[in-house]
Amino acid sequence: MVATNLKTNINSQKSSLKFTNLRALMLDYNLDCYFIPAVDEHLNLSVPEAKQRRAWISGFTGSAGDLLVNKNSASLFVDSRYYEQAELQVDTALIQISKLGLEGYLNLIETLEKLALDTAKNPTNLRLGFDPFTVAVEHFQVWANKFATIGIELVPIPDNLVDQVRSQSSETLPAIDESPIFSLPISLTGESAAQKLARVRESMQKANIDVLPITNLNQIAWLFNLRGSDIPHIPIFISYAIVTHDAAFLFTNLDRVSPEIHQDLQSCATLLPYLKYPETLQACVSQPRKTRILLDSKHTTAGTYQLIIDRQSATENNIQIVFKTNPIEEMKARKNPVEIEQMKSANFKASRAKTLTLKWLTEPLKNGKVLTEFDVKETIERFYQQETDFQTLTFRTIAGAGANSSIVHYGTPSPEITLKPGELLLLDSGAQYLGGTTDDTRTMIIGEPTALQIEHYTTVLIAHINCAMQQFPKGTTGAQLDAIARAVLWQEQLDYGHGTGHGVGAFLAGHEGPNGISKSVQYPLEPGMVTSIEPGYYQPGWGGIRIENLYVVIEMPSKNDTVWYGFESLTYIPFDKKLIDVDRLSKTQLAWLNNYHAAVLEKLGSAIDPATLEWLKTAVAPCIN
Repeated sequence: MVATNLKTNINSQKSSLKFTNLRALMLDYNLDCYFIPAVDEHLNLSVPEAKQRRAWISGFTGSAGDLLVNKNSASLFVDSRYYEQAELQVDTALIQISKLGLEGYLNLIETLEKLALDTAKNPTNLRLGFDPFTVAVEHFQVWANKFATIGIELVPIPDNLVDQVRSQSSETLPAIDESPIFSLPISLTGESAAQKLARVRESMQKANIDVLPITNLNQIAWLFNLRGSDIPHIPIFISYAIVTHDAAFLFTNLDRVSPEIHQDLQSCATLLPYLKYPETLQACVSQPRKTRILLDSKHTTAGTYQLIIDRQSATENNIQIVFKTNPIEEMKARKNPVEIEQMKSANFKASRAKTLTLKWLTEPLKNGKVLTEFDVKETIERFYQQETDFQTLTFRTIAGAGANSSIVHYGTPSPEITLKPGELLLLDSGAQYLGGTTDDTRTMIIGEPTALQIEHYTTVLIAHINCAMQQFPKGTTGAQLDAIARAVLWQEQLDYGHGTGHGVGAFLAGHEGPNGISKSVQYPLEPGMVTSIEPGYYQPGWGGIRIENLYVVIEMPSKNDTVWYGFESLTYIPFDKKLIDVDRLSKTQLAWLNNYHAAVLEKLGSAIDPATLEWLKTAVAPCIN
């Protein structure tokens, strides 16, 4: 039975009242529709409670998925990761669920086009309201180009309407920017803030850029070697930054900045209150000469774009906007040797914690003790916390048993759902350690597997191995490797809705760009980049399988004039051999598996207790076909 704990606790009557109050505000602004994304003012998918606007009004807690509210209905747009979760959490009497990618469901733009056609007989355009600080420039530009021809008028409203509705309730919202900010020493970062700023300015000079606004919190934290805890599970803090050729500004709540940090940064940056960002940005771009501003359309909000456009109108076109990837994004993605060592250290700790958890599972189950999803969650998190320099989790632990293992982002392990013989358990978790971020997934069988479970698990494992052992020439993109991973599943007419891999930060976000391994990523993988490899298969009601390691891209010995890259694992956790059909593995795949398991024993053998060591020796014993 699918867990009932995912079902929303929001009373339908209260939820209906929220929509009623929102529509009253929409009427005040003469809006036909209002757009409510999952993200906050810095385009974070993981957002503070006070900024969880879509979740507050809809009851849907997934990290992605946008809501469109019109005068009479509402639509929630979710991808395949959240099909099941949305059905469980949303009151479908109030909200229609649009399952993106499935035939018969419309996406956001198609829905708006249909609404515009339905109102085409009206003398006025369809008015779409939105908070410009919660929409990326790239999305805003697509909307502007698309909607201008079909009778949809964009109406930016900086005073977020959901916030206005929320302020009318008796709810007291927690502060979003009061957690202490702390600095990381160069022994963890490998580079000082001044050195990073010098590299950024060198890149700006090459591109003839005068002003670089930075709204992405991961980029700001990396640039200044600062961390915080404003965002759940990501050690970053609410802030803005601006870099010019001769100045750098950091905007945040100054009450939580220590004198030591002020002292450390005074030689390279000016600290200002968070609310000073708009006026400072407009001052920086208001120069008598022509000023070129770089905007990363993927990571910059339409709100920042509007601030510049407004100033451009006032300065008679002395401003030129250059749309280009922020140079910090690539610098952050290509870890330096110190960052790589920190990532190795953190992932060793996480690998030991998960291995201890897998061993812990065997004893009570063998003795007939009943365990729940919640027991698994509590145990892995306890082992994480016992490691030195533990800071927080990378995300909410996913421990899905049986049918719940098919819910890709099942983040609410239940104390009522037990681990039953013959069912799969999917454990996707990670921890943040000082200097490094971790993320890994293992799927295991409780008791003995069925032939179909072995078949599907082995297919997913082969997909993982094929991608992990693939060498590739310089310039290879994530989209190319994604196809290599999926090939074996496609041969079985199987697939998975998420990407094969995502970039991972160094004591930053569990998901970062520009690198990744998915159908849409056209950015090349380069040495120092860290990525997950995590193919899977999910069947509602039956269960799900995902196998995930983190890898760092390294340069390989070359037999010709071409530069070749490959992957070095950061994760060392055994796979469940009971689920592997060894006869389906090629000699090369089997060699990879046995070499990997030998490395697991070598890495962890001297760092675990004797009982776990004996269990591990059996778990990683060579497979023979």
